[in-house]
Amino acid sequence: MRDAVLLITGGSTGIGAATARAAVAEGWRVALAARTAATLDSLVDELGGQAIAITCDVTDKASQQAMVNTTLDRFGRIDAVFANAGIGGKPGGFTGADSDVWKDMILTNVYGVGLTIQCTAQALKASRGHLLITGSAAGRVTIPGSMYSATKWAVSAIGYGVREELRGTGVRTTLIEPGMVDTPFFDDRPEHALSDRDIAASVMYALSQPAHVDVNEILVRPTPPIDDD
Repeated sequence: MRDAVLLITGGSTGIGAATARAAVAEGWRVALAARTAATLDSLVDELGGQAIAITCDVTDKASQQAMVNTTLDRFGRIDAVFANAGIGGKPGGFTGADSDVWKDMILTNVYGVGLTIQCTAQALKASRGHLLITGSAAGRVTIPGSMYSATKWAVSAIGYGVREELRGTGVRTTLIEPGMVDTPFFDDRPEHALSDRDIAASVMYALSQPAHVDVNEILVRPTPPIDDD
């Protein structure tokens, strides 16, 4: 896939940044989108001419369409899209959490993914490309009081639904579903967690498959700690 183009939302830190580094190492060109311009610019400087930075609010359709237009203007095509932007929740459960935090999280984690799909679908159909979406292991289990988990259940449903909608277009769809990952997503560093590079490797595995292979889902969790006898 040398010189192919990968667009990543949430591309400035964590899983997005690790995926960008892995993709450039494999010969991809990358368009990195996030809200924070300074962090994006630093990463693009690191990656060199294979990368561009795009400031984007994924909860705004015009901003996402501008992101796509900028990518096409620079690179001429989009071969893969990694809808990776997301934010976490806060304590309090369904009965006591800050509802404004819910609003931002739902708009980013669910509505933002939907907008990414809408805005990139035409380019992906043209390239018979690959759509990847960051879900979560939390979107497969019931976590008491977790609106974040609820958003990731919704993301899983989006992934299943868009795969069927795109059937016959040549576009492949992969849900990337990490367990606990040690990234800036968390205020306190988690123990026994995956690294962002582990998830990037999963993304690159899906992207590396031949066109007739559609990796539908990758669920990846950290190996449990060894029990001391």
